[in-house]
Amino acid sequence: MLLGLCNNFAYVVMLSAAHDILQKQESHNTTTPTPAPNGTNTEIIKSSRYDCSPVSTAVSLPCLSFSLSFLVSPVQTCPTFKCKLKYLFRVLVCFFTAVVSFLMVSFSSTILMSIFGVVFASISSGLGELSFLSLSVFFSRDVLSGWGSGTGAAGVAGALLYSAFTQAGLTPQVTLWIMLVVPVILAVSYFFLLVFPSSFPQWRRHEDGHSASRVINSQERRPLIEEEADEDTETTQEEQEDKHIRPLSFTDKIYIMKGLLKFIIPLGVVYFAEYFINQGLLELLYFPDSRLSHAEQYRWYQTLYQIGVFASRTSLVCFKIRKIFLMSLLQCVNAVLLAFAVYYQFLPNPWVVFIIVLYEGLLGGAAYVNTFFFIREETAKREREFAMAAASVGDSLGIALSAAAAFPVHHYFCSL
Repeated sequence: MLLGLCNNFAYVVMLSAAHDILQKQESHNTTTPTPAPNGTNTEIIKSSRYDCSPVSTAVSLPCLSFSLSFLVSPVQTCPTFKCKLKYLFRVLVCFFTAVVSFLMVSFSSTILMSIFGVVFASISSGLGELSFLSLSVFFSRDVLSGWGSGTGAAGVAGALLYSAFTQAGLTPQVTLWIMLVVPVILAVSYFFLLVFPSSFPQWRRHEDGHSASRVINSQERRPLIEEEADEDTETTQEEQEDKHIRPLSFTDKIYIMKGLLKFIIPLGVVYFAEYFINQGLLELLYFPDSRLSHAEQYRWYQTLYQIGVFASRTSLVCFKIRKIFLMSLLQCVNAVLLAFAVYYQFLPNPWVVFIIVLYEGLLGGAAYVNTFFFIREETAKREREFAMAAASVGDSLGIALSAAAAFPVHHYFCSL
C-alpha cells in the first residue's frame, strides 16, 4: 500500500497544481499592457465568457504516454538474478524522476520548464505502475488490493495536502519542496521495508545459502517422513518449473495482448472519459458567485475525484465487478453531461459538480482495480507478469488520447 501511495503521489500533485502552475507562468510572462487608442486596456478585455488560461491544464496529460515506451521490453517471467536487477533499476529511476519533477516545477519560470517537470512525474508514475503491478504477481493476491488502496490513497493525500497547504497560505513552490519527502519514502519502502517472498528470484540465492540448515531443522521438527517428503517434492518441482520457464517470445506477447483487449479497451475508455473531464472540462466549470476562488474550486474538484478513486480501489476486499464495459459507458455519460454543462452553464453551483466528480472517481477507481484483479485471476502463471505490465497501457493510452481531445475543446470554449 505504501509503495502505491508514494508511486502515484507526484503525478497527482501535478494534476492538482495544474491550474496554479499555469497561473504562475501567466503572471511571470505578462508584460505591461498596451493601451488601446480609446484609452482602454486591451489586456483586461476578455473575449471569452469563461475564465480560461491561455494553455489548458491538459498540457500535463500527453506526458503520461512516455510510460508506454517501457513496454518495448518489459520484465517478464525471468528467474535469473540479472533479470530481476531491472526492478531495482526501475525503482531508482522512479525515485530520481519524481525528485526532479518536484524541483523543476517548483523552480520553473516558463511553461516549457513546468511541462518537463510534469514529464518526469509521469515517467515516475507510469514506470512505477507497470513495474509494481508486474512485481505483485510474486506476492499473494491481497497485495493487489493493497496496491489499489495505496494508489487511491495517493490521490486523496496528494490532492488534500496540496489543497490544505496552499489554502493555509503556503506558496505552491514551498508546498512542492515539502513533498520531496515522498520519493524518499518510496525508496526506503522498497529497499528496506518490503519483505520479498521466496518465489521472488532476486532473493532466492541468499535463501539457498541457508537451505541445508533449514532442511536439517525441518527434519528435527517433523516426525512424519511421508509428509516431509511430499512437501519437499512439491517445493522442488515448483523451483524447477520457475528455472525452466522460457522467456516469452514476440509471438507470445502478441497473443497475450490480443487476449487482454477485453480489459485494455474498457479501461482505456474509462480513463479517456475521466481525464477529459478532469483536465479538459473542470477548469471551465467556474462559478463566480461561489465563496471559493477559481483555483480553489479546481483544487477541490481534483480532491473529491481522488476521494472517489480511493474509496472504489479499496472496495476490492468487499466485492468484485467483472463487467468493466458498464463503467466505461457510465463514465462517457459523465463526460457528455459535463460538456453540456460547460456549454449551456445550467448547473447552479459547484456543489453539484462536486457530487458528479466524486461519482466519476468511484467509477474510475473501480474499473482500475477490478481490471487488474481479473487479469491476475484469468492469466496463466507464465504470462501473468507480462500481462499485468502490458494492461497498464490501457489507462496510459486513454489519458494520452484524452489530451488530444481536451486541447481543441478547451480552445473552442475559450473562443466563445
